[in-house]
Amino acid sequence: MKKAILFIIIAMCIAVPDFVSAQRYLPGMRGIQVTAGLAVKDGFHSGIAFSTYTKRADRWVFGAEYLEKRHPYKEITIPQSQFTVDAGYYLKFLSDWRKTFFLSLGASAMAGYETINWNSKLLSDGATINNADAFLYGGVLTLEAEIYLADRIVLLLNTRERLLAGSSVGKFQTQAGLGIKFIIN
Repeated sequence: MKKAILFIIIAMCIAVPDFVSAQRYLPGMRGIQVTAGLAVKDGFHSGIAFSTYTKRADRWVFGAEYLEKRHPYKEITIPQSQFTVDAGYYLKFLSDWRKTFFLSLGASAMAGYETINWNSKLLSDGATINNADAFLYGGVLTLEAEIYLADRIVLLLNTRERLLAGSSVGKFQTQAGLGIKFIIN
């Protein structure tokens, strides 16, 4: 009898593959994600974050990020580096019926520190940088697509708009990124 039931279950899984799918976006699921990408106007960013899913199939995301932009000056570039942490809520608003593609909109609070030219004020030609290092605070809006490659591996595509007060160089920064998330439970 047990062999017959097992045979029927396997036959149903093979005969009707459209109805068999993994459970995703379950309450309490957790993931670790690593992202990298480009910042508009000669920059790049990388980050790591922890996400946890809610009962409503949304998620909380807590992360840290490094962003570097390069500003041209004569024959050199001057680095602007930001070290930030953020915490935010991502609302899932679109998914396919097989639960392999999700689109989320997120809002996060962000704080961090910015340094210009690694706090070296004097340039090689004798010019002085007037911009000072500063503490940053503000928010981030994110549009993120999640594509499940396997049950525990997710490809991330995102675009972010950061608004950070405290910077003496620029308040708004647009980013586009690619990442991978590993579901850990």
